Amino acid sequence: MSDYYDVLGVSRNASSDEIKKAYRKKALENHPDRNPDDQAAETRFKEAAVAYEVLSDQKKRDIYDQYGEAGLKGAAGGGQPGFNSVNDIFSAFSDIFGGSQGGMFDDLFGGGRRQRRYQGERGGDIHHQLELTLEEIAEGTEKRVKVYRMTTCMACEGSGAKGGPSALKVCPACNGSGEIRHVRNTPLGQMVSVTVCPQCQGMGKIIEEKCPECRGTGRIDTESSIKVKVPAGVEDQMVINLRNQGHAGLRGGPPGDLRIEIREKTHEHFIRRGSDLIYNLEISFPDAALGTEMEVPTLTGRAMVKIDPGTQPDKILRMQGKGLQELRTSRRGDQLIRIRIKTPTSLSDSDKKLLEQLKESPTFSSNHSEMNTSFFSKVKGAFG
Repeated sequence: MSDYYDVLGVSRNASSDEIKKAYRKKALENHPDRNPDDQAAETRFKEAAVAYEVLSDQKKRDIYDQYGEAGLKGAAGGGQPGFNSVNDIFSAFSDIFGGSQGGMFDDLFGGGRRQRRYQGERGGDIHHQLELTLEEIAEGTEKRVKVYRMTTCMACEGSGAKGGPSALKVCPACNGSGEIRHVRNTPLGQMVSVTVCPQCQGMGKIIEEKCPECRGTGRIDTESSIKVKVPAGVEDQMVINLRNQGHAGLRGGPPGDLRIEIREKTHEHFIRRGSDLIYNLEISFPDAALGTEMEVPTLTGRAMVKIDPGTQPDKILRMQGKGLQELRTSRRGDQLIRIRIKTPTSLSDSDKKLLEQLKESPTFSSNHSEMNTSFFSKVKGAFG
């Protein structure tokens, strides 16, 4: 066999964690399930297991470092170093891989040391829409929402059995394990296929007499009032997730979540753009030409804005800090005043006379004819 350090691909001063990590990688890469009918991969798999068995034991590692593989044979009383059988190799996986990986190899190769623990089914999530005004969004708010959800039946404590959990009986099909195992022998050891017990659905226990309150489901319909804290600055369609506030789980499983979707109500005055608010201010032509002061609404009341003489249509006036607070910050947006010039649709005779007089004034000339002359002159020059 090659040098154990070379087999795992580590240096001779590698730490125990480095050795474990290298073995994990090699074992997974060369596992027979991933490399069916590949004898070379199977050999590498066994060699990696033997190398790890020696290098993970500090006493054996010290002997190997000083005397090599021959020293291990002497220390073992003349026996071969490593594992005695393929099953011994796979039994080490629970120690090296742990958690779900260890369980996987126990199931595949008959380790027989682990029993699945049934944890029930997670409850479903509840989706609820919450309408808010811009004023509520600006400052943040607390709301109570009513939801219909499945909650744990108190009469049977969620067990579904009349009399509670103590009335549950051990499943005769799986003897309380919650799973059915089918074992067959292979050249690599015992292959174990595991399925959920169809009689108890993995619970390990069965209900002989159903709870009359929940009819054996362990849950009942309930109308609940739940407090929702909404931070300032939330946006339309944003979701606030309240953990464990959804439907109760089945047979002891964890509850689902309550997902609150924010719906922003249309405002009478404002259009929202992020944390800024846009307000369209309609003024008359004389006010735009002469200038004035006008009162405008804000989220917190009313305020005065100054209109400079000669203000043009679509000019933007900015009111700093009068917008919405940004989410999770203390910064506030601005309120933007967009100027609209009102054009009257009906005029009296006296109004028409005044406008005709203004029309003749050079101040109110649009210079339209001069602009056209200048444009056509440039075109004519361009083409010679």
